[in-house]
Amino acid sequence: MKKEAVILVAVIAFLVGFISGATVAILKGKKVDQTARLPQRPPMPSQEASPPRPTPEEAAKIDALKESVKKDPKNVSAWVELGNLYFDANQPQEAIKAYTESLKIKPDNADVRTDLGIMYRNAGEIDKAIDEFKRACQIDPKHVNARYNLGLVLLHDKRDIKAAIIAWEDYLRVDPNSERANRIKAQLDKLRAMAMANAQKK
Repeated sequence: MKKEAVILVAVIAFLVGFISGATVAILKGKKVDQTARLPQRPPMPSQEASPPRPTPEEAAKIDALKESVKKDPKNVSAWVELGNLYFDANQPQEAIKAYTESLKIKPDNADVRTDLGIMYRNAGEIDKAIDEFKRACQIDPKHVNARYNLGLVLLHDKRDIKAAIIAWEDYLRVDPNSERANRIKAQLDKLRAMAMANAQKK
């Protein structure tokens, strides 16, 4: 087996173990107690899977909000709420449309950009997800969920260990002492060891 193949197998094996660990939940942009765990969002859907349907209650809310933004396209809160409903129903393409409309009106909302990044990730548009997380961090340098998600997507989806290390080191400058920070510190030690081992094998 070639050296590059051996390295790839080792990296994949490590990532599988890492992603099955504690620090795997994609986190919404909404500011909450940062020691709390938010629900894990679903993994990126299969291209063959049909999107889930909203509940009747969600569908009624969606219809009402669609009417609202049709009458008032500048209604930022309605666009955001509509995006949130599609987010919760795991309909990324519809959520992306709604969040994008809200950001046309109010582009400096870091929470919405974080949620938009999650929806891009769930839609398989990883580079766009990374861009949104980075923009959220620029808008709000202390936005921990955007920073956390950036590191997670770089590691899990891009499999870029070095970039993930940098992202999570930046995260720890903002949130050095939480429960999540302690988990990240433990994983960073493993990531650094893996990066060093890969560098030595090249």
